[in-house]
Amino acid sequence: MEILNTAAALQARTETWRREGKRIGLVPTMGALHEGHLQLVRAAAQECEVVVVSIFVNPTQFNNPDDFRLYPRLPEADAALLDPAGCTALFLPSVEEMYPQPTVLRFDFGPLERVMEGEHRPGHFNGVATVVSKLFHLSRPHRAYFGQKDFQQVAVVRQLVQDLSFDLDLVAYPTIREADGLAMSSRNRRLDAPARAMAPRLYQALQLAETLVCEKAVSPAEVKAAAAGFLAEEPAIALEYLAVVDAQTLQPLTEWQPGHPVALCLAAHLGGVRLIDNIVVN
Repeated sequence: MEILNTAAALQARTETWRREGKRIGLVPTMGALHEGHLQLVRAAAQECEVVVVSIFVNPTQFNNPDDFRLYPRLPEADAALLDPAGCTALFLPSVEEMYPQPTVLRFDFGPLERVMEGEHRPGHFNGVATVVSKLFHLSRPHRAYFGQKDFQQVAVVRQLVQDLSFDLDLVAYPTIREADGLAMSSRNRRLDAPARAMAPRLYQALQLAETLVCEKAVSPAEVKAAAAGFLAEEPAIALEYLAVVDAQTLQPLTEWQPGHPVALCLAAHLGGVRLIDNIVVN
């Protein structure tokens, strides 16, 4: 596995691989890798001759300076995990390498980013779209792999690919969970023991909501209230949002739309750590 630190080095390798007719898979990450990331790397290795994994904690997608400062950074441990998973090249740039000058361009994804993460983290998806666009240009992948845990991010990147005509396939893989149901996340490392013990309630709340959606005996508002009420029973969990939305448009549902998949999404603070999760009900 090669380790590349500069945009020029990645572009040079990309050109070589392209000339050799090799298919390139890209797995963008912010590091502190877990099994969810490694699933994406292994999938890319099965479908592509070359796998590029980027590790870059992107400052432009953080609206909370403390969250950026405390985000886990474990490049040596990550590199040790990537080689056996099938990574060909690890792109490990500095902030100065990715942003040699301040970015002026601003992305606006309309209704897609007015809800949930976009509503509570102003500027977040502009930062995501900026860095993902840079990575797409630098690595020129045939396929790019994302995890479904970041449900809204996948929708935004899919719109980005469509609107800017990136010549690649976007591949989303299901959320990988711990044995107790907690969605795997780099932020889980920051949970202390009591918070970690309480964290599975987030998924349990989504499962409760999923059951109610499948029954269709109550309204979307009642589903939301029931799941939020379940979480409110535990004062240690500070719910930021719980949304019942159309899985395609991400817009809140006021009534059920037959044939339309439903996404149940939440964000909550637990022990000073912000966690997100979702379930899609077809």
